[in-house]
Amino acid sequence: MTPTSPAVASSGTTRTPSTTRTPSRTGAPSTAGTLGTTHTPSTTNAPNAGVRAVGRVRAEVDGRGGIALPVLVGDGPLALRRTRSVVDGEARVTVVGAMSAPLGGDRIALEVTAGPGARLRIGSAAATIALPGRSAGPAHYEIRLTVADGATLHWLPEPLISAHGSDLRMTTRVELAPTARLVLREEQILGRTGESPGHLTTRLTVHRAGRPLLDQELAYGPGAPGWDGGAVLGGHRAVGQLLVVDPSRDSGPVAGPRLLGATAVLTPLSGPAALATAVAPDALQLRRALDEAAAAVG
Repeated sequence: MTPTSPAVASSGTTRTPSTTRTPSRTGAPSTAGTLGTTHTPSTTNAPNAGVRAVGRVRAEVDGRGGIALPVLVGDGPLALRRTRSVVDGEARVTVVGAMSAPLGGDRIALEVTAGPGARLRIGSAAATIALPGRSAGPAHYEIRLTVADGATLHWLPEPLISAHGSDLRMTTRVELAPTARLVLREEQILGRTGESPGHLTTRLTVHRAGRPLLDQELAYGPGAPGWDGGAVLGGHRAVGQLLVVDPSRDSGPVAGPRLLGATAVLTPLSGPAALATAVAPDALQLRRALDEAAAAVG
């Protein structure tokens, strides 16, 4: 996937915090699933109120060697498109930003399910930029991923950019069946070019077979504990991680943590999983570090 410049929004232009929401901030037309059903967006756009939107994706084996998407519903800023996959027997979905989001006061959610035996890859067309909004409250973006037995999910979005003055609370919750496989990448860019970041809190919770595998919370920007200290990111403004859960490694030996270059580390987790964490000066070097981690995990 091609790295996205931190200074470029999904439309190729930078939105300023003072931009007034226009009618285009209303719900975008949803994408019909393979059942041909339509969906009425639940997006609201009341004065000084944030957007409320939920997108949904479900992948299932179609019985003919392919993957069907019986549920593919976009809402508000989440326009979901089925795109061509380069891997046989895999469905690919791209999240396209239909409007500026998340802004202060927004509540956005994306629910993804890979049914038994399904192979699903999800990415995004461009970086997501958290911006200030007319509402004084924070924006909330919740991602819920469910992967059934024998299924594989690659969750590989473009970076999240925390623009100056923004306040975003992002949560990712993953439920894995015992034989599910997961490749998950998260990247955060702290501030656009030449600016300080907003406030960003992210939490990643992963359960496998009903038991906790990973639960971590990170906070960046003004107001975050220790943010003004020198030991947080060492001057870097890009941070990310790559999580791989592969049940085929369940009985293999568990190696200890090891460095991957000067600013990345690979850490084994309980069960067949490994977590790579990296910091970098910019988005391009961060992506390179995480790509190297993916190659190291195999």
